[in-house]
Amino acid sequence: MKEYSIENLYDLNETIAADIFKNVTYPWEVLPKIKDFIIELGNTLPSEKFEKRGDNVWVAKNAKFLSDNVYIAGPCIIDEEAEIRPGAFIRGNAIVGKGAVVGNSTELKNVILFNKVQVPHYNYVGDSILGYKSHMGAGSITSNVKSDKKLVLIKNGKDDTVETGLKKVGAMLGDNVEVGCGSILNPGTVVGRESNIYPLSSVRGCVPAKHIYKDKDNVVLKTNE
Repeated sequence: MKEYSIENLYDLNETIAADIFKNVTYPWEVLPKIKDFIIELGNTLPSEKFEKRGDNVWVAKNAKFLSDNVYIAGPCIIDEEAEIRPGAFIRGNAIVGKGAVVGNSTELKNVILFNKVQVPHYNYVGDSILGYKSHMGAGSITSNVKSDKKLVLIKNGKDDTVETGLKKVGAMLGDNVEVGCGSILNPGTVVGRESNIYPLSSVRGCVPAKHIYKDKDNVVLKTNE
């Protein structure tokens, strides 16, 4: 499971939330800590760059809002030059990285979006961490609760399983991951750096770095063209 550790998934220079990952091994371990971390960090942000809007909501002064039709609940931090599009629904416990895009009718809850993440069209991202420059195609979502309501397990094949102890775990996407349109990332999905998910996929378990996920029986290594 080491290949899906924080150090192998993420460049921590590309998030304002780097400190939350200290002293933990796997990204899903920080999910219960996001709320308190945002409040602590938000109260230290420089007033020349950030303004406080409402209860525990900090927004960079140069963040771009394309419409007033946006809902933001705290705790939340929206970093510099992020773009928030019409109809975005940020339910709280959300960190939106520098230059990230939160699109029309996209919903966020208990998430960390690294810098330049794009969730631009009709996405649901809950209890998830999306690495630098990762992109979710239109209509792709993270499913964060199992249908049987049992605690989420992270499964890497048949023999490598980690118990999260959490009822809600969405997806952990490494840096530069591309998720195709209309895909569902089932609870506890982990995708390694620079991998691609085919459109209309239903993904479960772990996808290695630099692979293409076509279906559960067809996950192939990327090759240089």
